[in-house]
Amino acid sequence: MNVTKTDINGVLIIEPKIFCDDRGLFFESYSKKRYQEYGIDSEFTQDNISRSGKDVLRGLHYQTQNTQGKLVYMITGTVFDVIVDIRKNSSTFGQWRGFILDDKTHKQLYIPPGCAHGFCVLSDHVYLVYKCTDYYNPNAEKTIKWNDPTLNINWPVKNPIVSTKDTNGIYLQNAINDNLLL
Repeated sequence: MNVTKTDINGVLIIEPKIFCDDRGLFFESYSKKRYQEYGIDSEFTQDNISRSGKDVLRGLHYQTQNTQGKLVYMITGTVFDVIVDIRKNSSTFGQWRGFILDDKTHKQLYIPPGCAHGFCVLSDHVYLVYKCTDYYNPNAEKTIKWNDPTLNINWPVKNPIVSTKDTNGIYLQNAINDNLLL
């Protein structure tokens, strides 16, 4: 397993060791002991699977309570995965980064609590898995607009398919003004 720090505080790219032969492939998707060796000492409490079609864009989601760290990876397909640091006391506050996650490299992305998360689908369909460090709390869920001009995220889809909830998200500056950040 190879772990690489990114330039956003606490965000890591994990490349699992993949064993391939003519029968297929095998890789260890999570081992608490091994991940602890790389500083990921989170207790995961919930696993989620998201299936989406081409050009679907989800996010940018976060929770103001029950904040969730996430370990994200692909079972099938390719996404452009985006994190935005919304931790007010972080040196990388307000910065975003995008990563390609796919079913060929099986790279994983560790997103610490306090970051907004979203993705858009680049392949025909995807199955995305994410382990969470706390339970989903619908009463604390917030959405930053995926097309917030202050973030200026370069999404690689021209006409994304976006839910009403995500379309009605708030701008990062409004989240700051309304004290809706961590």
